[in-house]
Amino acid sequence: MKKTVVLIVLFVLPLVVYMFFASGVTNFGRLPVLTEEVGELDGFQTEARLEGKITILCFSGSESATREGNAFNLNQKIYKPFYEFTDFQVVMVVPLGQEEFVSNLKKELGALVDIGNWEFVYGSREDIQELFESLQTDLELDATGGTPYVFIIDKDRKLRGRNADDDIGTKYGFNTSSVADLNNKMKDDVKIILAEYRLALKKNLAERQ
Repeated sequence: MKKTVVLIVLFVLPLVVYMFFASGVTNFGRLPVLTEEVGELDGFQTEARLEGKITILCFSGSESATREGNAFNLNQKIYKPFYEFTDFQVVMVVPLGQEEFVSNLKKELGALVDIGNWEFVYGSREDIQELFESLQTDLELDATGGTPYVFIIDKDRKLRGRNADDDIGTKYGFNTSSVADLNNKMKDDVKIILAEYRLALKKNLAERQ
């Protein structure tokens, strides 16, 4: 009897738990769409695009020193675990004239992980403001054209987030100055959207066969 109980605990129980969570991701693991169409990177000095990519979109602002810690948090907590996924990128929108800041930041971030999927795009304050407003959030850029909040954009340029967050209701962005926000909320949401695309890809392949 004891051996049977031990076998159930060791083998059957983990399988049941796995099936429970797997079914949960399949049936409920869709990240809500909060904005239907986010602006593209037209007008910016870059060849990067939002269309066709799962993007973490951030706005550095011109007071670069205040954003370095935020970029480091994002790099370690979000980019590093997911950068090897196909079509995943981080896009940092930077005001014109911040090239030296970006050069130094690349060196710091690149010392920790391959930053090949970080894109730094330069634009005027007007273009940056227009792109930010296309997100249609309840947040604002500060006087430098930046914000500590970052945003999840899907391949169709839709803003994804939470429409029933326990703390604030509708959650448009994630605060990179808060490691807890990145760890406890954003990381889970990135996992969900990546799982969405993996499941969709598997379904398409199965239908073709």
